[in-house]
Amino acid sequence: MTKKDIVRTISEEVEKLTQQQTKEVVQKTFDAIIDCLVRDGRIELRNFGVFEVKPRAARKARNPRTGEQVEVPRKHVVTFKPGKHMEARVRELDEAEARRLQDSEDGEKITPPAAVPSEPPPPSSPQGRWDTDQP
Repeated sequence: MTKKDIVRTISEEVEKLTQQQTKEVVQKTFDAIIDCLVRDGRIELRNFGVFEVKPRAARKARNPRTGEQVEVPRKHVVTFKPGKHMEARVRELDEAEARRLQDSEDGEKITPPAAVPSEPPPPSSPQGRWDTDQP
């Protein structure tokens, strides 16, 4: 999926926004995430995950073509740790694949994996968080 696909999907679901307006909102969101990472080094998005800037130590590596040893300098990298909700949704892929493999071993016709059914959103939060409120 690309940013263009994300914009198109959101624009279709939120009928009041044009694709151009949606594109601006999506870009501003990405810019805010980047700015926060540069400024604070960490951003936590509930039910999604945590982005964090971590230092990577200098190390010695090998050039795979020549075998020559190369010094790789210290640098900062962005890491991502998925949230529980994302982990659970991705785990459903493993469960669906395991069921599909079990069915194929039982002699049933093998079909390509279908999209995993969407899980209902979490219940409304008493704190009124924007990411868990239901209309």
